[in-house]
Amino acid sequence: MTISTTKKLAGIAGAALLVAALAGCGTAPEASPSTPGAEAPEVVEGFLPCLISDAGGWNDKSFNESAKNGMDMAAEELGVEPLEFESTNDNDYAPNMETAVSEGCTLIIAVGFKLAAATVEAATANPDLQFAIIDDYADGTTVDDEGNPVYDGAPDAPNIKPLVFNTAEAAYLGGYAAAAWSAQSGVNKVGTFGGMQIPSVAVFMDGYQLGVEKYNEDKGTDVQVFGWDTATQEGAFTGGFDANDTAKQTAQSVLDQGVDVILPVGGPIYQSAAAAIADGGTDTVMLGVDSDLAVADTSVTDVTLVSIMKAIDVAVHDATIAAAAGDFDPAPYVGTLENEGVKLSSFHDFESQLPDGLLDEIAALQASIIAGDITVESPNSP
Repeated sequence: MTISTTKKLAGIAGAALLVAALAGCGTAPEASPSTPGAEAPEVVEGFLPCLISDAGGWNDKSFNESAKNGMDMAAEELGVEPLEFESTNDNDYAPNMETAVSEGCTLIIAVGFKLAAATVEAATANPDLQFAIIDDYADGTTVDDEGNPVYDGAPDAPNIKPLVFNTAEAAYLGGYAAAAWSAQSGVNKVGTFGGMQIPSVAVFMDGYQLGVEKYNEDKGTDVQVFGWDTATQEGAFTGGFDANDTAKQTAQSVLDQGVDVILPVGGPIYQSAAAAIADGGTDTVMLGVDSDLAVADTSVTDVTLVSIMKAIDVAVHDATIAAAAGDFDPAPYVGTLENEGVKLSSFHDFESQLPDGLLDEIAALQASIIAGDITVESPNSP
């Protein structure tokens, strides 16, 4: 896992513009076919969009909720009533998919890799319907001669559109910020843990560690990362995405290393991290994922330094609008810093406490990644 060296730094003016971008919500990804709030297209006859959550549910303050927001926004613009199926456990995925098909859904968007098998099965059985899936290529149901799954980046059914995100790029910026925060405090230790060890989780952790390493390289510091090793792809995981005792214990095991910044990756498990921080009575802060957590859940605003965001709402919105107009395109959408599919949120109330010059440094790094002068190399990137 290496990072190419910075060939040139962005100019001061460019950095200033990018700092402004970091502080706001940003615009729709350039690669997307529409812009939220724009005039809606004429809807093809019989169009019925549907959304199926994973077990995290619609109120996870993370990717399920973001997907629902995108679907609801598109439906309102189109003047249609979507069907939305909330899964409460893994056993709900296939039945919810079957119900969506039987109810006449013409576009079915599945939220998360856990729905890949059900999505492929339904898409294969219903080639005239359109499907999309978040955080997965739905490309693992074919097998080789020895029975091992084959992941080739191409969905196993031609009517599935992957909506995936190169989150390592934004996490790199988050890791750099985390290292700067910990170095300023003198602790020089940051941590992370995840839900399940899958690419859409590990990609955050890869970028995070690589960003810390970049800070150490630039500043001559030795900020350590606990809970993940990009080189070995080993780290701390809860085994699921529930905010339960296991998640809290996993968070505590990382906090016990003395870190003062922690990145929980996996929807609701941030609640367990926040609870562990509160129990410890320390000044430890955490990073949010997927949504701007300081805004999405004000109960953790005071401990959320910054969030590593994915524009899931925009991707779902745009895929729905395109399908409604008869322009469904199964080509994968990949969110990046360049098309604003991934980004770093505002630091909100923590901005005044940041090390001098950090926002400019992050803006310059972002510009260098977009320009291709820095490549964030994660084996988990889409």
